[in-house]
Amino acid sequence: MTRSLPSLFTFYRGWGTYQQNLVKVIAPLSTEQLTLPTAPGHWTIGMVAQHLVANRVWWFQVWMGEGDPDLAPIAHWDPADDVEQDPLSAAELVSGLEATWGMVHDALERWNPTHLDEVFQAPAALREEERDLFPPVSRQWIIWHVLEHEIHHGGELTLALGMRDLPGIYGSM
Repeated sequence: MTRSLPSLFTFYRGWGTYQQNLVKVIAPLSTEQLTLPTAPGHWTIGMVAQHLVANRVWWFQVWMGEGDPDLAPIAHWDPADDVEQDPLSAAELVSGLEATWGMVHDALERWNPTHLDEVFQAPAALREEERDLFPPVSRQWIIWHVLEHEIHHGGELTLALGMRDLPGIYGSM
């Protein structure tokens, strides 16, 4: 009798709830609210959200080759990217969150624990000096890194919104 292994989504199911909370928090924000800084001298709320969405594409697609190639431009939503990106509306951010979550969810559903040890080299698309900054990393490392990155920036968004009496990912403060 062959026993099938559970998908990785079994272990990351809470990420789907977190995704729903992100959408719920970003969707009602006005253009003005998206342009508020998270803290003096820091990125705006909208920029942090763009960075969060771009990061999913950067790691899941650019590094691991996952998702629809039509998602590739989202990697350039990151404010730190060389390609300048205009600020996005809440609707555009929600669309990006949903599209990139589809990519993450589909990958987690398809993979099982035997896939975690696969190692990925820095993408050839990086400049030589950038490739030198990134050692080879495992799928397990990438998944954890993307999730912890979202938790970190989700907390940042929650704090910035809470200081303005707006609900954050974890509810009202």
